[in-house]
Amino acid sequence: MATIETVTPESGSAPSGPHGYSKDKDAHLKRLRRIEGQVRGLQRMVEEDIYCIDILTQVSASTKALQSFALQLLEEHLRHCVAHAAEEGGPEIDAKVEEATAAIARLLRT
Repeated sequence: MATIETVTPESGSAPSGPHGYSKDKDAHLKRLRRIEGQVRGLQRMVEEDIYCIDILTQVSASTKALQSFALQLLEEHLRHCVAHAAEEGGPEIDAKVEEATAAIARLLRT
């Protein structure tokens, strides 16, 4: 099973909150629990020897759910974190744009 890599800025620590997603944190957690249920469903399907195409259909649904979540999180990051950096001015805006661009590149590779 693949491990989840935590990515932090070069400084070694992530900026402290509140983050763009903070106001909708409960909704995001609910959505992630639903996605977790989909993945557990995949495990059950394999355990029960379900037809491979049916499992692949569910893999696709789970993947789309994660991509949708990621896009929502990215939008909130742009609206909150990047917008805040733009208001503040200085070199922070360049760093935030770079950070967002790198995140978008990672999403496009998946």
